[in-house]
Amino acid sequence: MKPLLAGIKLKTAIPGPKSVALMARRRAAVARGPFHGTPVFVEHAHGALITDVDGNVFIDLAAGIGVVNTGHTPPKLVQAIKEQSERLLHGSFNVTPYEGYVALCEKLNALAPGKFAKKSFLANSGAEAVENSIKIARAHTGRPCVIAFEHAYHGRTYMAMTLTAKERPYKIGFAPFNSDVHRAPYPYPYHGMSAEAAFAAFTELAAKVIEKNLAAVIIEPVLGEGGFIPAPKEFLANLSAFCARHGIVLIADEIQSGFGRTGTLFASEQLAFVPDLILSAKGLGGGMPISAVTGRAEIMDAPIEGGIGGTFGGNPVAVASSLAVIATFEDGVLLKRSQELGRSVLKTLLAWKQQYPVVGDVRGLGPMLALELVKDPATKDPFADGAKALVKHCWERGVIVMTAGSYGNCVRLLFPLVITDEQLAEAFEVVESGLAGLRP
Repeated sequence: MKPLLAGIKLKTAIPGPKSVALMARRRAAVARGPFHGTPVFVEHAHGALITDVDGNVFIDLAAGIGVVNTGHTPPKLVQAIKEQSERLLHGSFNVTPYEGYVALCEKLNALAPGKFAKKSFLANSGAEAVENSIKIARAHTGRPCVIAFEHAYHGRTYMAMTLTAKERPYKIGFAPFNSDVHRAPYPYPYHGMSAEAAFAAFTELAAKVIEKNLAAVIIEPVLGEGGFIPAPKEFLANLSAFCARHGIVLIADEIQSGFGRTGTLFASEQLAFVPDLILSAKGLGGGMPISAVTGRAEIMDAPIEGGIGGTFGGNPVAVASSLAVIATFEDGVLLKRSQELGRSVLKTLLAWKQQYPVVGDVRGLGPMLALELVKDPATKDPFADGAKALVKHCWERGVIVMTAGSYGNCVRLLFPLVITDEQLAEAFEVVESGLAGLRP
């Protein structure tokens, strides 16, 4: 490797002794269920760099699963959080409302796709946004059924988990699931599912479900956990027309693809997609827990007063952070940087695809990109062990990446959009050295 450019600093072998000790405490005190992509414990982070408790510095290409798009501890967000925490930590919007909640809803209504009257509802997590979007759609239509898609990930609460396609680890041991949920193919050209074939299969399924009263269709414009596959524009256009024709609420889950992750505030903007409801979380809070459902006013107003809500939804401090996130994007500089990153990173990844046979496919939108690893480019057999090995190779050398995909064979790139060119170049040297050493 060339000399380090961005200052990766590994003081000790990974994991270091303090992380090892903390992991032992974790195993004794914390439930088994939560997974860990790396065996290190974070002490602090800033920008695109993470420092663990042993003093090791890592370049972060995961961004807390696509949350810190605006970077770790950005000064504007930190200041907003400090100022708000001194005024009001909690009020419960249902009991003693506060202006920040209203202001954030106003911003989201103005920013979401669609030239129609909109309203918003705030919750705590992406899964809560999903759950409430289904409740709202059912209240509006008076119908029970929902169609979701193969390879989808919508969260871990029961409706969200039912909508999620991947069985392991998300559904193992948790049955029975919610009723009235049906699944259609998602366009996945690399594995032979074209936009035309996917829409034909959708219409065939929908024709049957409509007889059972179809309330909503929920789709990720760019698959997240499913492998960073953007839905083709023509597929989304046909889906929109179908739903409009039959009075079905069309929901876009932009929990991972939203807030600059793809080069625009919402991925839907690039895909000419105008859903009835759009879901935000992750990057919306910049690190604080918050989510939103935004959409057509007449649909959003369907639940009776008191029908949706919660104790902590739209917490004042999380709202302040979200407003600072939106302010960060308003001058367009960070979105321009996001677009530049998307172009440069795609060029690098396509070069890797030509050079390394294990890279079967490169895809995504803007800087939301992934490599799909295969054992053989002819058979396209998933190389999940290779993806795991690459992740391990990276964190051992100071770079944090994550896997994804229904077959566990994708490596996704979700770096903070404030990452420097030097940091990215150094991180990619580590990733490439790992790819070069992979053998099925």
